[in-house]
Amino acid sequence: MPTRAALVEQIVRLLDVRLLDPLEILLEGDDAVAALRELIRLRAAAWADLMRGPDDGVAAGAVIRLVAMLYPGDRAFDPPLEWWRTPLGRVVALRVGHPGAESVTLATAGAMLGITRQGVHDLVRRGKLPRHPDGGVPSAAVRDRLRRADESDKPTAGKRVEDTKSVVEDSKKAKDGKRGEDSRNIQVGGDDGTDRDGSTDRDNGTDGDEHQGDDDDQ
Repeated sequence: MPTRAALVEQIVRLLDVRLLDPLEILLEGDDAVAALRELIRLRAAAWADLMRGPDDGVAAGAVIRLVAMLYPGDRAFDPPLEWWRTPLGRVVALRVGHPGAESVTLATAGAMLGITRQGVHDLVRRGKLPRHPDGGVPSAAVRDRLRRADESDKPTAGKRVEDTKSVVEDSKKAKDGKRGEDSRNIQVGGDDGTDRDGSTDRDNGTDGDEHQGDDDDQ
């Protein structure tokens, strides 16, 4: 699953190029376009949250609407292979597979899965991916494989968070222990002229003035 920030940035960039930049030229730099840019960024964040959210149906609907808006045309949606490696391409593959085809070529499946064409061929040969009757592999099978991989990554991410928390807690305990040890050393007796019982020369009546008085009496 791509990060939220990366997905938002790609959506904003695409809308800038396809919609807002031409509109800014047409309106000759009207301030309304700047306001639209801010609105688009806010909406892009909301769309990204839907596409990355836990509800598959809601996520798929958001993906299909966005793809239809960003890539309109009379022909079926057929992006270049490198598009599937972008944040938007990755979330599209994860949520709906290929939105414009029931089956995809081995090369396209490899791009969607992030592996080589030969890697897909090996998966098919070993029965890890089914063949489609029309050739290639089913788009839904690629999507399902991506979903399983995404689900298996989630506990690992949680484990990393727990490990980080543990390290932070251990570090805090070590610092607290060091401060406690330093405090005990100061109380026992250090460089402040106090004895173990906290008394000083002045408390014992041995300061310089009293010694001087004894000399005068003699």
